[in-house]
Amino acid sequence: MSTHQQLFYHVVFSTKNRKPWLTDQFRPKVFAYMAGACENLGGFALIVNGYVDHAHLLTRIPAKIAVAEFVGKLKSNTSKHINDTSGLILKFGWQEGYGVFSVSRSAKDRVYQYIENQVAHHQHQTFEQEYLQLLDKHEIEYDLKYVFD
Repeated sequence: MSTHQQLFYHVVFSTKNRKPWLTDQFRPKVFAYMAGACENLGGFALIVNGYVDHAHLLTRIPAKIAVAEFVGKLKSNTSKHINDTSGLILKFGWQEGYGVFSVSRSAKDRVYQYIENQVAHHQHQTFEQEYLQLLDKHEIEYDLKYVFD
């Protein structure tokens, strides 16, 4: 019997020290590259978006690769690409950690819209506020001292 799966993940991570590197002009290029990197890793990004200091992805990750490995390679590949090609940033990096939340098929469209509306969303809320709300909503325990590196 062959293997079948349809698992969706909402992945969130910020730039190192939440630096606002992802400007309006730069952000679309980074997120387009990130979507391609997902495919190169065997996954599929339904949407990639975010704001000046962070990224959100709604993605499928292949069963044969651990989520931590997928996200680690995605961040690494994207950082390297930015550092090699931007000519603008001396040393771009993503924060060390990340958040990943499972998404049911019935919630997929709602999460997609949430990610799609990131720019408008962040006119009223910081990344830190948003991230803590995601942790609380998904009932993930955390120590505030260690949430943001």
